Amino acid sequence: MSETNLVNDAKIAFIGAGNMAAAIIAGLVKQGVAPANIEVCAPSEGNRARLASEYGVVHSADNNAAAAKADILVLAVKPQMMREVCAQLAEHRNPNCVVLSVAAGITCQSLANWLATPAQPAENIAVVRTMPNTPSHIGLGACGLFASSAVAQTQKDQAQAIMAAVGLAVWVNSEDEINIVTAVSGSGPAYFFLVFEAMIDAAEKMGLDRQTATQLTLQTALGAAKLAQTSEDDAVTLRKKVTSPNGTTERAIASFEQNKLRDTFAAAMQACSDRAQQLATELAK
Repeated sequence: MSETNLVNDAKIAFIGAGNMAAAIIAGLVKQGVAPANIEVCAPSEGNRARLASEYGVVHSADNNAAAAKADILVLAVKPQMMREVCAQLAEHRNPNCVVLSVAAGITCQSLANWLATPAQPAENIAVVRTMPNTPSHIGLGACGLFASSAVAQTQKDQAQAIMAAVGLAVWVNSEDEINIVTAVSGSGPAYFFLVFEAMIDAAEKMGLDRQTATQLTLQTALGAAKLAQTSEDDAVTLRKKVTSPNGTTERAIASFEQNKLRDTFAAAMQACSDRAQQLATELAK
């Protein structure tokens, strides 16, 4: 049984019709989830109508009605809008649904607090927090997930199926680790894009035309990633296999090490993680 079979009979409501919602909807439909079981809600008729036209899903401007029917409620709105959206949904959503957030910087506790009602206190609300990344748009995403204590195993499985529709989906042991996921995969694509820029610019400066430099750089990155994924060797071993003694690669690696590339990456990723924690604190206020 594929993971998406776990959500085939579930009613899935997306609040928000932006890029990440579109990516997940595309992945679910591609993997066989019935479009009639997916409803997308957004104030912009253009965005939701586009998704309805492209994937056959239901669309509406009525968040409350969609949330009332949902077994899985996917919150895909901007972090700054999340509190207001949750407050509006609190009295209307299906109290038995699992709430899946793809918004950066919003903790499970904040979401539960904003969705709580007198009939259902925060500690009883099932919330799963995720941190997807932009390659989800081509089905090659990498996502971390964390579940609040109120989430049942079946709901965890459903959340896993939703995010696995657009790539790798892995659970972390503590919510603080979501900030590390942000530093690794959430923001990670931008690090590689920066490396691509640097390599292309350097190759052009050295004499290659930009198109050739771009083609070689991107194909090299693709090949290296695929080799690392499929090889039994770890990254250290693969690097050593390319690095012949007194060879060209050894000279380049020595330059990277002398210029403290590892320290640069460590500092950048720590800064990213720290900012994620700071945002969570700010948005909770």
